[in-house]
Amino acid sequence: MSIEKDLKKDGIQVIKEVDTLSAVLIAKFVAERLSSTFLFYGLKYNDLFIKISRIPMYIATMPDGMAEANYFYKNSSIYFREGLSIEEMQTYAVHEFIHHLQELKDKKNVLYRLGLCDFTNFKVYGMGLNEAAVQYLASKALKNEVETVKYYGITFSSNSPNCYPLLCNLMSQIAYLVEEPLLVDSTFGSNDKLKAKLIYLLGERNFYTIQDNFDKILYAEEKIVQYSNKVKDDSLSEKQIVKYAYGIGSSKKKITDTYIATQKLILSSYFEHYLENIRSVYEIETFRKQLYGYKDYIGTLQDDTFFNTFYIDAMAKLEEKESELTGTTANLLPYKRNFFSILWQKCTALWKGRQTENEKI
Repeated sequence: MSIEKDLKKDGIQVIKEVDTLSAVLIAKFVAERLSSTFLFYGLKYNDLFIKISRIPMYIATMPDGMAEANYFYKNSSIYFREGLSIEEMQTYAVHEFIHHLQELKDKKNVLYRLGLCDFTNFKVYGMGLNEAAVQYLASKALKNEVETVKYYGITFSSNSPNCYPLLCNLMSQIAYLVEEPLLVDSTFGSNDKLKAKLIYLLGERNFYTIQDNFDKILYAEEKIVQYSNKVKDDSLSEKQIVKYAYGIGSSKKKITDTYIATQKLILSSYFEHYLENIRSVYEIETFRKQLYGYKDYIGTLQDDTFFNTFYIDAMAKLEEKESELTGTTANLLPYKRNFFSILWQKCTALWKGRQTENEKI
Protein backbone atom coordinates (compact mmCIF):
# COMPACT_ATOMS: atom_id res chain seq x y z
CA MET A 1 0.00 0.00 0.00
CA SER A 2 1.38 3.45 -0.92
CA ILE A 3 2.04 6.18 1.61
CA GLU A 4 -0.82 8.23 0.13
CA LYS A 5 -3.25 5.36 0.65
CA ASP A 6 -2.01 4.80 4.20
CA LEU A 7 -2.51 8.47 5.02
CA LYS A 8 -5.93 8.51 3.41
CA LYS A 9 -6.91 5.47 5.48
CA ASP A 10 -6.16 7.53 8.61
CA GLY A 11 -8.08 10.49 7.21
CA ILE A 12 -4.98 12.60 6.53
CA GLN A 13 -4.93 14.61 3.31
CA VAL A 14 -1.76 16.54 2.51
CA ILE A 15 -2.16 20.17 1.46
CA LYS A 16 1.45 21.32 1.15
CA GLU A 17 4.93 21.09 2.62
CA VAL A 18 5.86 23.25 5.57
CA ASP A 19 7.83 26.23 4.24
CA THR A 20 11.57 26.36 4.86
CA LEU A 21 11.52 29.21 7.40
CA SER A 22 8.84 27.53 9.51
CA ALA A 23 10.70 24.22 9.38
CA VAL A 24 13.87 25.93 10.62
CA LEU A 25 12.00 27.66 13.45
CA ILE A 26 10.43 24.35 14.47
CA ALA A 27 13.82 22.59 14.40
CA LYS A 28 15.47 25.34 16.50
CA PHE A 29 12.67 25.27 19.09
CA VAL A 30 12.53 21.49 19.50
CA ALA A 31 16.32 21.09 19.57
CA GLU A 32 16.66 23.76 22.23
CA ARG A 33 13.92 22.36 24.47
CA LEU A 34 15.09 18.75 24.31
CA SER A 35 18.82 19.46 24.63
CA SER A 36 18.38 21.82 27.59
CA THR A 37 16.02 19.46 29.43
CA PHE A 38 17.77 16.16 28.75
CA LEU A 39 21.39 17.22 28.46
CA PHE A 40 22.31 14.52 30.99
CA TYR A 41 21.17 11.91 28.46
CA GLY A 42 23.56 13.28 25.86
CA LEU A 43 21.12 15.14 23.63
CA LYS A 44 23.09 17.93 21.95
CA TYR A 45 21.53 20.94 20.28
CA ASN A 46 23.47 20.83 17.00
CA ASP A 47 22.86 17.12 16.44
CA LEU A 48 19.15 17.48 17.20
CA PHE A 49 18.79 20.54 14.98
CA ILE A 50 20.28 18.70 12.01
CA LYS A 51 18.09 15.63 12.55
CA ILE A 52 14.90 17.66 12.90
CA SER A 53 15.72 19.82 9.89
CA ARG A 54 15.91 16.70 7.74
CA ILE A 55 12.44 15.44 8.68
CA PRO A 56 9.83 16.10 5.95
CA MET A 57 7.00 18.22 7.39
CA TYR A 58 3.55 18.77 5.87
CA ILE A 59 0.36 20.73 6.42
CA ALA A 60 -2.71 18.49 6.14
CA THR A 61 -6.40 18.16 6.92
CA MET A 62 -7.20 15.63 9.63
CA PRO A 63 -10.33 14.13 11.21
CA ASP A 64 -11.79 15.76 14.33
CA GLY A 65 -10.31 14.27 17.47
CA MET A 66 -7.00 13.29 15.88
CA ALA A 67 -3.86 14.81 17.36
CA GLU A 68 -2.85 18.22 16.02
CA ALA A 69 0.39 16.72 14.74
CA ASN A 70 1.22 13.17 13.75
CA TYR A 71 4.49 11.36 13.12
CA PHE A 72 4.09 8.83 10.32
CA TYR A 73 6.82 6.23 10.78
CA LYS A 74 6.40 4.62 7.34
CA ASN A 75 7.97 7.66 5.69
CA SER A 76 9.44 9.32 8.82
CA SER A 77 7.43 12.50 8.30
CA ILE A 78 5.44 14.87 10.51
CA TYR A 79 1.96 16.09 9.53
CA PHE A 80 0.49 19.22 11.13
CA ARG A 81 -3.20 20.08 11.15
CA GLU A 82 -4.12 22.92 8.82
CA GLY A 83 -4.57 26.27 10.56
CA LEU A 84 -1.99 25.88 13.35
CA SER A 85 0.20 28.86 14.22
CA ILE A 86 3.98 28.46 14.12
CA GLU A 87 4.03 28.50 17.93
CA GLU A 88 1.51 25.65 18.05
CA MET A 89 3.46 23.67 15.48
CA GLN A 90 6.62 24.08 17.53
CA THR A 91 4.88 22.81 20.66
CA TYR A 92 3.30 19.76 19.03
CA ALA A 93 6.51 18.92 17.17
CA VAL A 94 8.32 18.07 20.44
CA HIS A 95 6.19 14.94 20.99
CA GLU A 96 6.43 13.89 17.36
CA PHE A 97 10.18 14.33 17.12
CA ILE A 98 10.69 12.14 20.20
CA HIS A 99 8.92 9.43 18.19
CA HIS A 100 11.46 10.01 15.42
CA LEU A 101 14.32 9.54 17.90
CA GLN A 102 12.72 6.34 19.17
CA GLU A 103 12.16 4.39 15.99
CA LEU A 104 14.25 1.32 15.29
CA LYS A 105 13.92 -0.23 11.83
CA ASP A 106 15.42 -3.33 10.26
CA LYS A 107 17.32 -3.51 6.95
CA LYS A 108 14.03 -3.61 5.06
CA ASN A 109 12.97 -0.34 6.76
CA VAL A 110 10.34 -2.17 8.80
CA LEU A 111 9.67 -0.68 12.24
CA TYR A 112 10.23 -3.18 15.05
CA ARG A 113 10.60 -0.93 18.11
CA LEU A 114 9.33 2.50 19.11
CA GLY A 115 10.50 3.43 22.60
CA LEU A 116 8.55 1.26 25.06
CA CYS A 117 6.42 -0.20 22.26
CA ASP A 118 7.29 -3.56 20.70
CA PHE A 119 6.20 -4.32 17.12
CA THR A 120 7.89 -7.73 16.80
CA ASN A 121 4.88 -9.80 17.87
CA PHE A 122 1.59 -10.43 16.11
CA LYS A 123 0.00 -7.96 18.53
CA VAL A 124 1.57 -4.58 19.31
CA TYR A 125 2.42 -4.25 23.00
CA GLY A 126 3.25 -1.12 25.00
CA MET A 127 1.65 1.53 22.79
CA GLY A 128 -0.10 3.13 25.78
CA LEU A 129 3.04 3.08 27.91
CA ASN A 130 5.06 4.65 25.12
CA GLU A 131 2.56 7.41 24.32
CA ALA A 132 2.37 8.22 28.03
CA ALA A 133 6.15 8.32 28.39
CA VAL A 134 6.64 10.45 25.26
CA GLN A 135 4.00 12.99 26.26
CA TYR A 136 5.20 13.08 29.87
CA LEU A 137 8.76 13.87 28.73
CA ALA A 138 7.57 16.27 26.01
CA SER A 139 5.66 18.20 28.68
CA LYS A 140 8.84 18.28 30.76
CA ALA A 141 10.74 19.72 27.82
CA LEU A 142 8.00 22.31 27.27
CA LYS A 143 8.17 23.19 30.97
CA ASN A 144 4.44 22.69 31.40
CA GLU A 145 3.19 23.34 34.91
CA VAL A 146 1.47 20.53 36.79
CA GLU A 147 -2.27 21.20 36.98
CA THR A 148 -5.00 19.56 39.03
CA VAL A 149 -7.87 18.51 36.79
CA LYS A 150 -10.83 16.16 36.73
CA TYR A 151 -11.60 13.65 33.98
CA TYR A 152 -14.14 10.83 34.09
CA GLY A 153 -14.82 11.55 37.75
CA ILE A 154 -11.15 11.27 38.73
CA THR A 155 -9.34 14.20 40.32
CA PHE A 156 -5.60 14.14 39.68
CA SER A 157 -2.52 16.18 38.81
CA SER A 158 -0.85 16.10 35.40
CA ASN A 159 1.83 18.01 33.51
CA SER A 160 -0.22 17.34 30.37
CA PRO A 161 -3.82 18.29 31.20
CA ASN A 162 -4.98 18.33 27.57
CA CYS A 163 -3.11 15.42 25.98
CA TYR A 164 -3.17 11.93 27.50
CA PRO A 165 -3.73 13.47 30.96
CA LEU A 166 -4.60 10.23 32.79
CA LEU A 167 -1.83 8.23 31.14
CA CYS A 168 0.69 10.98 31.94
CA ASN A 169 -0.47 10.95 35.54
CA LEU A 170 0.09 7.20 35.80
CA MET A 171 3.49 7.67 34.14
CA SER A 172 4.37 10.32 36.72
CA GLN A 173 3.66 7.72 39.42
CA ILE A 174 6.02 5.28 37.71
CA ALA A 175 8.66 8.00 37.28
CA TYR A 176 8.37 8.83 41.00
CA LEU A 177 9.11 5.23 41.93
CA VAL A 178 11.93 4.44 39.46
CA GLU A 179 13.36 7.97 38.98
CA GLU A 180 13.17 9.84 35.68
CA PRO A 181 16.65 9.15 34.18
CA LEU A 182 15.71 5.49 33.70
CA LEU A 183 12.42 6.49 32.06
CA VAL A 184 14.29 8.89 29.76
CA ASP A 185 16.85 6.23 28.83
CA SER A 186 14.27 3.62 27.82
CA THR A 187 11.95 6.09 26.09
CA PHE A 188 14.63 7.75 23.95
CA GLY A 189 16.87 4.69 23.61
CA SER A 190 14.11 2.15 22.91
CA ASN A 191 15.47 -0.41 25.38
CA ASP A 192 14.08 -2.70 28.10
CA LYS A 193 15.86 -1.15 31.10
CA LEU A 194 12.66 0.41 32.46
CA LYS A 195 10.71 -2.79 31.80
CA ALA A 196 13.29 -4.89 33.67
CA LYS A 197 13.27 -2.47 36.61
CA LEU A 198 9.49 -2.48 36.84
CA ILE A 199 9.34 -6.26 36.65
CA TYR A 200 11.80 -6.40 39.55
CA LEU A 201 9.92 -3.82 41.62
CA LEU A 202 6.33 -4.80 40.82
CA GLY A 203 6.52 -8.42 39.72
CA GLU A 204 6.40 -9.76 36.16
CA ARG A 205 2.68 -10.52 36.12
CA ASN A 206 1.84 -7.12 37.57
CA PHE A 207 4.01 -5.34 35.01
CA TYR A 208 2.25 -6.96 32.07
CA THR A 209 -1.15 -6.19 33.60
CA ILE A 210 -0.13 -2.54 33.96
CA GLN A 211 1.19 -2.47 30.39
CA ASP A 212 -2.09 -3.90 29.09
CA ASN A 213 -4.09 -1.40 31.15
CA PHE A 214 -2.22 1.54 29.61
CA ASP A 215 -3.24 0.19 26.21
CA LYS A 216 -6.85 -0.22 27.35
CA ILE A 217 -7.04 3.41 28.43
CA LEU A 218 -5.41 4.62 25.19
CA TYR A 219 -7.76 2.63 22.97
CA ALA A 220 -10.84 3.55 25.03
CA GLU A 221 -10.01 7.23 24.53
CA GLU A 222 -9.70 6.62 20.79
CA LYS A 223 -13.12 4.92 20.84
CA ILE A 224 -14.66 7.99 22.48
CA VAL A 225 -13.29 10.16 19.65
CA GLN A 226 -14.63 7.75 17.01
CA TYR A 227 -18.09 7.55 18.58
CA SER A 228 -18.22 11.33 19.11
CA ASN A 229 -17.45 11.92 15.42
CA LYS A 230 -20.16 9.47 14.36
CA VAL A 231 -22.78 11.16 16.55
CA LYS A 232 -22.22 14.40 14.61
CA ASP A 233 -23.73 12.80 11.50
CA ASP A 234 -27.17 14.39 10.97
CA SER A 235 -28.39 11.39 8.99
CA LEU A 236 -28.18 9.00 11.96
CA SER A 237 -31.32 7.34 13.23
CA GLU A 238 -32.32 7.62 16.87
CA LYS A 239 -31.30 4.01 17.39
CA GLN A 240 -27.82 4.69 16.01
CA ILE A 241 -27.42 7.78 18.17
CA VAL A 242 -28.34 5.75 21.26
CA LYS A 243 -25.83 3.07 20.22
CA TYR A 244 -22.95 5.52 19.89
CA ALA A 245 -23.92 7.40 23.04
CA TYR A 246 -23.86 4.10 24.92
CA GLY A 247 -20.43 3.39 23.42
CA ILE A 248 -19.13 6.73 24.71
CA GLY A 249 -20.49 6.09 28.19
CA SER A 250 -19.14 2.55 28.25
CA SER A 251 -15.69 3.73 27.15
CA LYS A 252 -15.61 6.42 29.83
CA LYS A 253 -16.47 3.87 32.51
CA LYS A 254 -13.79 1.56 31.20
CA ILE A 255 -11.23 4.35 31.46
CA THR A 256 -12.24 5.16 35.04
CA ASP A 257 -12.22 1.55 36.19
CA THR A 258 -8.95 0.73 34.43
CA TYR A 259 -7.18 3.82 35.75
CA ILE A 260 -8.18 3.12 39.36
CA ALA A 261 -7.24 -0.56 39.06
CA THR A 262 -3.86 0.34 37.51
CA GLN A 263 -3.06 2.91 40.16
CA LYS A 264 -3.90 0.50 42.97
CA LEU A 265 -1.75 -2.19 41.39
CA ILE A 266 1.25 0.13 40.99
CA LEU A 267 0.93 1.39 44.55
CA SER A 268 0.30 -1.91 46.31
CA SER A 269 2.75 -4.08 44.35
CA TYR A 270 5.60 -1.60 44.73
CA PHE A 271 5.23 -0.78 48.44
CA GLU A 272 4.34 -4.32 49.52
CA HIS A 273 7.49 -5.58 47.80
CA TYR A 274 9.48 -2.74 49.37
CA LEU A 275 8.09 -3.47 52.84
CA GLU A 276 8.92 -7.15 52.64
CA ASN A 277 12.56 -6.38 51.84
CA ILE A 278 13.28 -3.72 54.47
CA ARG A 279 16.40 -4.66 56.42
CA SER A 280 17.38 -1.46 58.27
CA VAL A 281 15.97 1.47 60.21
CA TYR A 282 17.22 3.77 57.44
CA GLU A 283 15.12 1.89 54.90
CA ILE A 284 12.12 2.25 57.18
CA GLU A 285 12.41 6.02 57.15
CA THR A 286 12.98 6.07 53.38
CA PHE A 287 9.89 3.92 52.89
CA ARG A 288 7.83 6.19 55.14
CA LYS A 289 8.84 9.34 53.23
CA GLN A 290 8.34 7.78 49.79
CA LEU A 291 4.89 6.41 50.59
CA TYR A 292 3.79 9.74 52.11
CA GLY A 293 5.09 11.62 49.03
CA TYR A 294 3.13 9.31 46.75
CA LYS A 295 -0.10 11.02 47.80
CA ASP A 296 0.77 13.98 45.56
CA TYR A 297 0.69 11.80 42.44
CA ILE A 298 -2.43 9.68 42.78
CA GLY A 299 -5.86 10.34 41.34
CA THR A 300 -9.02 9.92 43.39
CA LEU A 301 -12.71 9.33 43.02
CA GLN A 302 -15.17 10.93 45.40
CA ASP A 303 -15.12 9.16 48.78
CA ASP A 304 -12.18 7.01 47.67
CA THR A 305 -10.15 6.04 50.76
CA PHE A 306 -7.87 3.39 49.27
CA PHE A 307 -4.66 5.36 49.79
CA ASN A 308 -5.61 6.35 53.34
CA THR A 309 -6.36 2.76 54.27
CA PHE A 310 -3.21 1.46 52.58
CA TYR A 311 -1.08 4.13 54.28
CA ILE A 312 -2.38 3.38 57.76
CA ASP A 313 -1.99 -0.36 57.29
CA ALA A 314 1.56 0.15 55.97
CA MET A 315 2.49 2.34 58.94
CA ALA A 316 1.27 -0.34 61.34
CA LYS A 317 3.38 -2.98 59.54
CA LEU A 318 6.29 -0.56 59.46
CA GLU A 319 6.12 -0.11 63.22
CA GLU A 320 6.17 -3.86 63.69
CA LYS A 321 9.14 -4.09 61.35
CA GLU A 322 10.94 -1.38 63.33
CA SER A 323 10.29 -3.24 66.56
CA GLU A 324 11.82 -6.37 65.07
CA LEU A 325 14.91 -4.54 63.87
CA THR A 326 15.52 -2.51 67.05
CA GLY A 327 14.46 -5.21 69.51
CA THR A 328 11.79 -2.99 71.06
CA THR A 329 9.37 -5.07 73.18
CA ALA A 330 7.36 -2.34 74.91
CA ASN A 331 3.56 -2.57 74.80
CA LEU A 332 2.62 0.03 72.20
CA LEU A 333 -1.06 -0.85 71.81
CA PRO A 334 -2.52 2.28 73.50
CA TYR A 335 -0.11 4.46 71.52
CA LYS A 336 -1.01 2.71 68.29
CA ARG A 337 -4.70 3.16 68.80
CA ASN A 338 -4.32 6.88 69.47
CA PHE A 339 -1.72 7.41 66.76
CA PHE A 340 -3.71 5.80 63.98
CA SER A 341 -6.89 7.55 65.03
CA ILE A 342 -5.15 10.89 64.65
CA LEU A 343 -3.47 9.76 61.41
CA TRP A 344 -6.79 8.73 59.89
CA GLN A 345 -8.30 12.13 60.69
CA LYS A 346 -5.35 13.92 59.09
CA CYS A 347 -5.44 11.76 55.98
CA THR A 348 -9.18 12.23 55.61
CA ALA A 349 -8.85 16.01 55.94
CA LEU A 350 -6.04 16.02 53.40
CA TRP A 351 -8.08 13.92 51.00
CA LYS A 352 -11.14 16.13 51.20
CA GLY A 353 -8.97 19.11 50.39
CA ARG A 354 -8.14 17.55 47.00
CA GLN A 355 -11.76 17.26 45.92
CA THR A 356 -12.36 20.91 45.04
CA GLU A 357 -10.70 20.83 41.63
CA ASN A 358 -11.48 21.76 38.01
CA GLU A 359 -14.18 19.64 36.34
CA LYS A 360 -13.19 18.74 32.77
CA ILE A 361 -15.56 15.95 31.84
